Amino acid sequence: MFELIQQITNVYGAAGRETAVADLIESLLKDKVDSIRRDAMGNLICEKKGTDPNGKRIMLSSHMDHIGFIVAAVEKEGYLRVAPVGGINLAVSRTRHVCFANGVQGVIVQQPVKAGETPEMKHIFIDIGAADEAEALSMIQLGDIAVYAPDCFRLGQYRVAAPAMDDRVACALQVAVMQELGETKNTVIAVFSTQEEVGCRGARTAAYSVDPDIGIALDVTGHGDTPETKLPSVKLGDGAAVKIMDRGSISNPQLVNDLLAAGERAGVKTQREVLPYGGTDASAMQLSRGGVIAGTISIPCRYVHSACEVIDLRDVEAAKGLLLEYLK
Repeated sequence: MFELIQQITNVYGAAGRETAVADLIESLLKDKVDSIRRDAMGNLICEKKGTDPNGKRIMLSSHMDHIGFIVAAVEKEGYLRVAPVGGINLAVSRTRHVCFANGVQGVIVQQPVKAGETPEMKHIFIDIGAADEAEALSMIQLGDIAVYAPDCFRLGQYRVAAPAMDDRVACALQVAVMQELGETKNTVIAVFSTQEEVGCRGARTAAYSVDPDIGIALDVTGHGDTPETKLPSVKLGDGAAVKIMDRGSISNPQLVNDLLAAGERAGVKTQREVLPYGGTDASAMQLSRGGVIAGTISIPCRYVHSACEVIDLRDVEAAKGLLLEYLK
């Protein structure tokens, strides 16, 4: 699983710029599903038909995009002024290595602030090594988006760190599930969605067109196992987290019970998750058309929305076992 996660996290794919990620995933699933298509939002929709014509339609959704910095202006000295694309944490962004889709590299820098002044995005710029505005504009264009540069590495035996782990680890999970999924009664539609980090936009349109009976988002969640961080009550290595509630949705109680029961049948570790913030594609699926039974399976993740998001491979394997058992 590490190699698949590494492969998928290393591809550029800022919110609204997910095409390269979709291309890779399509190449991995083209012989494993019955149909693959993309919609106007760039969602990759992979369908495996069930054997029962009266079976349910189950939509899985993991998002391909991750946060970034969009170039809003270029100064005469060649520095790039940027705006956030998604939830940027300035405290973990200073002097970080970033890259653009065309391969241009840069460093995020915070200019000095006055005493008592709180750093804001207006104090942030990217240094791409340009001598002046003309040289900078020969390297990038206004509207280009920088992301934390790919850097997937192991921490000990089971843990892995990378930018874009949110949510490429769930994309890798979803790929693995679809690759291993055998014949099922119900139709399974794996959606690799776009623009989740800016409002679950891709999942909203995908859910409308897919029209599922059940929707399951696959995403990362917070952690409660580092010093002075105790919420949510979720720990790396303790298994897949089945979400009860977050700020965006309240999971269907029966679906929660069914997922937990599937984990027990599969013999994998699971955790119950109550997240006091955040949201997933489940919020978009839940409100589609006349409403959809929806929930989320989460991978516990430390340091979300940073350049070093950390997951535990045992939790990914637990989530895979749970999902395969549920879907069959």
